[in-house]
Amino acid sequence: MPSPIFLPLMRELSRTYQAFEVYSSAHVRTLGLTPAQFDIVATLGNTPGMTTRELGEKTLITKGTLTGVVDRLADKKLVRRVALPSDGRCQIVQLTAQGEKLFARIFPAHLAHMERAFARLSQKELNGVTESLHRLRGMFTAAHSSKE
Repeated sequence: MPSPIFLPLMRELSRTYQAFEVYSSAHVRTLGLTPAQFDIVATLGNTPGMTTRELGEKTLITKGTLTGVVDRLADKKLVRRVALPSDGRCQIVQLTAQGEKLFARIFPAHLAHMERAFARLSQKELNGVTESLHRLRGMFTAAHSSKE
């Protein structure tokens, strides 16, 4: 059976994601956080907080892992859980004052780290890659929706 014509794209997309993770995670660890912890702090930064469901949808963390990561951040006094006023059974996860200070320090530092890699692309190249990825994501979203 011949290989599907999209197989090289799948391989490159996977390798690109792995390379991105290696580059990003190495820097995140120098900031004293795991990649999952950084993901949560970065997602909660500049927000009033969000439910664990919203947090799960906006991060790359699986539901089973999310609770443990939030627990560890709460142990470090970086986040707190607050009952939702309209539904006491639901909790909002928020950065504490200490968590907000951490976000203000590490997020710009990580953006500067990532900028060193992305600076190798021109604005035109960045726009082209962004558009291609946007189209690819839309294709997968549409394919998934048509299966339901």
